[in-house]
Amino acid sequence: MTDHPDEPSDGAMQPVVAATGAGDWPGTDPLEAERAVRGELGGANPPFLPALPTRGPGSDAVGRTLAALVELPFDLQPHGWRLTQRPGRDQRRAESALSSDINALGDIAGVEERPASHLVLNLQGPLSLAARAHLHNGERVLLDHGARRELYASLAAGAAELVRRVSSVARAAGVLIQLDDPDADAALTGSIPTASGYRTLRAIDRREATEAWDLVTASVLAAGATGAVVAPGEGEVAFEAARSSAAAALVLDLPKIPDRQWEALAEDIENGRGLWLAVADPRTTIPQVSVLVEPVLAAWHRVGLPVAALSALTVTTRPGLAERSPADAVRFLTRMAQGADALEQVRSEG
Repeated sequence: MTDHPDEPSDGAMQPVVAATGAGDWPGTDPLEAERAVRGELGGANPPFLPALPTRGPGSDAVGRTLAALVELPFDLQPHGWRLTQRPGRDQRRAESALSSDINALGDIAGVEERPASHLVLNLQGPLSLAARAHLHNGERVLLDHGARRELYASLAAGAAELVRRVSSVARAAGVLIQLDDPDADAALTGSIPTASGYRTLRAIDRREATEAWDLVTASVLAAGATGAVVAPGEGEVAFEAARSSAAAALVLDLPKIPDRQWEALAEDIENGRGLWLAVADPRTTIPQVSVLVEPVLAAWHRVGLPVAALSALTVTTRPGLAERSPADAVRFLTRMAQGADALEQVRSEG
């Protein structure tokens, strides 16, 4: 396991540069996935609960999140996941897969000499879930205001219950929820097509997005989570909505952050908000440490942030580790940890 030299003895996270991954992982064995992830991440580098989409429907990002919902049954149709009146086989499969992942976490964490002090749980964010799940008539949940509200409430309650379930087996690790919302900007700008594809759905109000993220955040904090981070995807409207939220950090793709957003991020960092940067694409070659570090430092210097502020930073991968071999996925996590160590050295020497 990669132990960060500044890991505190009391289990609390020190303000140092950290590393993690986007949450997906190759293979179908949750025990092997847990061993691999926790073998590379630990200390100040929070491991994630691996999602194994190769297992099939129910282990994909949407199905896995639906499996955490409360009192909203669902099934799988040719056009995608659909909310229904009663649970069925597809729901049972998704719930079983999620339970297997949690059990594997308990088995591996239970025998570690130095269990990780923090753990990341990835869920689809409320806007993307409403865009990708369907009503009984085949339209997207996003179309119906009442259905959206019901989905947001169910997600908030389900995420809280997931925090409690994971906390019970994670040996006192602090749980961070990451809300992945890649469709947020499309939902906020009216760019998501209807089921027929002949028109687009009406844009939802930016305040609704912020309130939805905050609803989930408040719920998981009440359940004992240490925080929630929001990955709003690309787009200026979603970025501003996420900035208005109570998220402890924003998760953004480093190469796609324009200068105007960097100025806002610098202000947020100075005000105490964290920043998670996706600095590596698993669909490309494994980068050298310098390739990870130099763009981060260049952006930092460009907006005038002091190197001491690197303590707000967590480096991560973009989604796509599940498409690599297990060995390559491990190498990516190793490189993330090395990149975090290199940035931490710059911070500590600055």
